[in-house]
Amino acid sequence: MNETEQTYHIPVLLEESIDGMNIQPGGIYVDMTFGGGGHSKEILRRMDKDSRLFSFDQDEDAERNIVNDERFTFVRSNFRYLHNFLRYYGVEKVDAILADLGVSSHHFDDSERGFSFRFDGNLDMRMNKRAGITAADIVNTYEEERLADLFYLYGELKNSRKLAATLVKARSSKKIVTIGDFLDIVKPLYGREREKKELAKVFQALRIEVNQEMEALKEMLYAATEALKPGGRLSVITYHSLEDRIVKNVMKTGNAEGKSVQDFYGNVQSPFRLINNKVIVPTEEEIIRNPRSRSAKLRIAEKK
Repeated sequence: MNETEQTYHIPVLLEESIDGMNIQPGGIYVDMTFGGGGHSKEILRRMDKDSRLFSFDQDEDAERNIVNDERFTFVRSNFRYLHNFLRYYGVEKVDAILADLGVSSHHFDDSERGFSFRFDGNLDMRMNKRAGITAADIVNTYEEERLADLFYLYGELKNSRKLAATLVKARSSKKIVTIGDFLDIVKPLYGREREKKELAKVFQALRIEVNQEMEALKEMLYAATEALKPGGRLSVITYHSLEDRIVKNVMKTGNAEGKSVQDFYGNVQSPFRLINNKVIVPTEEEIIRNPRSRSAKLRIAEKK
C-alpha cells in the first residue's frame, strides 16, 4: 500500500471481512464503500479472471483511487441505489456484498469537508458535494425540537435539548457558517475533560442527518438482501451502535426494526443465516496500527 493510500483510509478488518465474503471462481461481488480502494483491491487480488467487482462511492474524491482492472466497475453513486445499478449493468444476482460503514480518514483529515472539529472550515459534512443540504443549513434552519431530536437519536447526547436551544438562540443574532462559529457556541456546554468525546457525538449526529445515513443504510441492506444469491454472503463493518443495531436486526429478522416473523412452528423467518454469532472486532495489534478501527464491529450473514 502506498503512502497516499494510507492517508486516505487504512482498510479496517481487511482479512476478516473479505474472508467472510467466501470468494469463489466466476463470482460477482460488490464493495458498497470503495473509499481508498483498500478492500476492493484485496477482493480483486482473490478473484479469478472470470469474476466481476462493482464498487460504489458517492464521493468524487474516491474516484482518484479507481483501480485499472477490466474485472472492476466503479459506480459513482450512493449505495442505496444498488438495485438500480445492478439492473443497469444487467446483473441479476451477486455472490457477496461488503460494506465498511466507516467515514474515511481522508474525510476527517480534509479541513474543507467540515467533518472534524480539529480544523476550521465550512460546516459542510456532505459525502456527495454535488447535492443535498449542509450541516450549516441544518443548524441554521431546523426548528429547535427537530434539532434536539437529531442530537438525541444520532448522537445519543443527554443534553440534546439544551444544545438545540443554545444553537437557536445563537443563530438569531448571527448565522452559523464555519466550524469555528459552531464550536464557539457549543464548546461552553461541555467541560474540558468530556469535550472531545461529546463534540465527536455532536459532529456524528450532524453528519448522519446531512447524509441521511440511517435511511440509506436500511435501503442498501434491503436491496442487498434481494440481490444476493442463495448462499451469498453479506459482510458489514459498523462503527456505532445505531448502525450496528440496524445491521444486526436485518441479519437476524430481515427487517431494520428487528420484528421477528415466525412460522407455524414458532421458528423465526429470516432471509439470513448468521456466520458469526459473536461479533468480530479488531485485534489489539490492529487498534495500535490504526486507532480509528477501535469501535469497528464486523457481522457476516449468508442468504438462505
